[in-house]
Amino acid sequence: MGVKLPLIFAERMKSLLGDEFEQFMKSYEQSPHAGLRVNTLKISMEQFDEIAPFDLRSIPWCETGFYVPHGVKPGLHPYYHAGLYYIQEPSAMAPVELLQVEPGDRVLDLCAAPGGKTTQIAAKLQGKGVLVTNDIHAERTKVLAKNVELYGVRNAVVLNESPERIANAFPHYFDKVLIDAPCSGEGMFRKDEDMVKSWEHHSVEKCVLMQRDILETAARLLAPRGTIVYSTCTFAPEENEAMIAEFLNVNRDFVVKDIPEETGFATGRPEWVRQMMPEKAEETEAVLDQTRGTARLWPHLLEGEGHYVAVLQHRVGQEVETDQPGVVKEGAMEYGQVVDVSRIEAEGNKDHSIAASSIAMTKADRKKERLLRIESRESHDRQAGGSKNSGRQSKKGKDHGGRKSERGQGRGADSASMDLVAIYTQFVKEQLEIELIGETVCYGDRVYQSSVGAARLEGLKVIRPGWFMGMIKNGRFVPSHPLACALNASEARRSVNLSSADGEAVRYLKGETLNIEEERVVLKADTVAKGYVLVCVDGYAAGWGKWLDGVLKNEYPAGWRWTSV
Repeated sequence: MGVKLPLIFAERMKSLLGDEFEQFMKSYEQSPHAGLRVNTLKISMEQFDEIAPFDLRSIPWCETGFYVPHGVKPGLHPYYHAGLYYIQEPSAMAPVELLQVEPGDRVLDLCAAPGGKTTQIAAKLQGKGVLVTNDIHAERTKVLAKNVELYGVRNAVVLNESPERIANAFPHYFDKVLIDAPCSGEGMFRKDEDMVKSWEHHSVEKCVLMQRDILETAARLLAPRGTIVYSTCTFAPEENEAMIAEFLNVNRDFVVKDIPEETGFATGRPEWVRQMMPEKAEETEAVLDQTRGTARLWPHLLEGEGHYVAVLQHRVGQEVETDQPGVVKEGAMEYGQVVDVSRIEAEGNKDHSIAASSIAMTKADRKKERLLRIESRESHDRQAGGSKNSGRQSKKGKDHGGRKSERGQGRGADSASMDLVAIYTQFVKEQLEIELIGETVCYGDRVYQSSVGAARLEGLKVIRPGWFMGMIKNGRFVPSHPLACALNASEARRSVNLSSADGEAVRYLKGETLNIEEERVVLKADTVAKGYVLVCVDGYAAGWGKWLDGVLKNEYPAGWRWTSV
C-alpha cells in the first residue's frame, strides 16, 4: 500500500523534519491503524473484557481504547448496534483524555460531529454535569445526534450554532471546552485518500481564519480556572503552534499545560514557526516557547494517524498585561475576590464562578470545592426534575428525524404542555425505575429531560435540548428509542434478553417480529408481561419491543436497522 502525497506537502515536510523525513514517508506504506473505544456508560471495562468478541490490544494513551486487528469489522457485530463501543481512530482518542473531564463538570464540545469525542466526554461524565455538543453544519448534526442517542447519553444538549451565539447564551459557563478544530487534514492522508484530493481546496490560510475565531470565542465560554483543549489532524505549524502562540499572546491569562511524553507523543515545534513565519514568531516571541509543551502525534512514531493537541489552562487571580496599565483583562479575577456561589446557584446558575478566594488554593481545597459544586448542582437538578416543567413550542427547521428542530421561544408552561408532562410522568412511574434528573421540557408533543433547561436555550438552533424521552400520540406516551438506549435492564419494569450468538439479536436489529415465550420476559414485582419491553443484547439495552401473547412486536426504528448481510 502507498499514498501519493501532494508534492508541495512532501517538500515542506522534508524541510521541516530533516533526518526524520525518510521514516515519516515510510509510514505511508503501512495500513492505517483502526481502533474502538468501550462505552463505559453502558458497560464496565471488566464486563467488556469478559464478552469482547475480538482479539484486542490496548491503546497506551486511552484506558478504554483498543487497537482492532486488520480485517476485523467491529461495525458488523450486534454489540456495535447496542452501543457498547465506538469505532474511532486511535490518535483521535487523545484530546479528550488530555481534557481530564470529571463527573460533574460542565463541558462543551464545540466542533463535535460525528460525535466520537462527544461520546468519550459523556462516558467520563457518567451522567453527572452538563454536556453541550455542537456543530455548525446542519447536515453533520444528524449523525452527531444519532451517536449521542445510540451511546446512551442522558445529559447532553445538541446544538447547530455558531460559536459566537453559544457564547452569548453561555458566557463563562463551561469548566472544559474541546475544540477539535476544522483544519487542512494532512494527518488523515494515510487513512482517507479523499483528503489528499481535497487538500488544495482546504487551504491552510482559510483554516487559520476559522481557528482564530473559534479559539477567541472559546475564551468567552470558559469559566475561571477552566481548561481548553485545542486539537487538529494536520501537521501545518500555521494551524498548530503558531495558532496557540497567537492566542496566548492576546490572552495572557492562559498558559500551556505541558503534555507528558511517556505515551509516545512528541513535543511541539516552536522553531518551525520561527523558520516558516519569522514575522509571526517575532510578534509572539514572549509566549512562543510555551508551545513546546503541546503534543504532536506522528504516524512514524506511534500507532495512529497525525494529530496535534494543546492544553490551555486559565489562570485565575493573576494580574495580566493589558494595553491600559492597572486594568485587569476581562475573564481574569483580581486577587482576593470572592464570589458567593450559593447566591449564584439560587439565581438559577446564571453565571459559573468560583467559591473561594482567587489567591492560590491547595490541591485539597480545589478538590473539596469541586465536590461541593457537584453536590450543589445535583441538588439543583433533583429539584428541577420534580418542579420545573416547562412547555416550549418549536419553530421551523428540520432535525435528523425529519421533524422540526427544537428552537425555544421562551414561553412558560401552558395547560396543554402540563397535560403532556402528566401523561409522561405517569408512564415513567408505571414503566420505569429511574430518577428524572434535570428539567422536563416539552417541544410540541415531544418530551425531553434537559440538563441545561429551556430558558438558556431560547433563540438557539437546538437539535436536541436533552435526553429525548418520547412523545404523546393519541393521549398516550410513546417511549423513544434514545430512552431505551440509555437504560439498563434493571431500570425497566419488563425486559427480555437476546443472545448475540444464535442470530436472534440480529433478527431484532433487522426489524423482525420475534416469538418470545412469556417466561423469558423478566418482570418487576406486580408487573404483567403485556406492554413495552426493554430488549437487551446479552444483557445490554438495544431498543423497545411490545409483548403480547408470545409475540414481541419490534419497535426498533426503521432508520437504525441492521442492513448488513
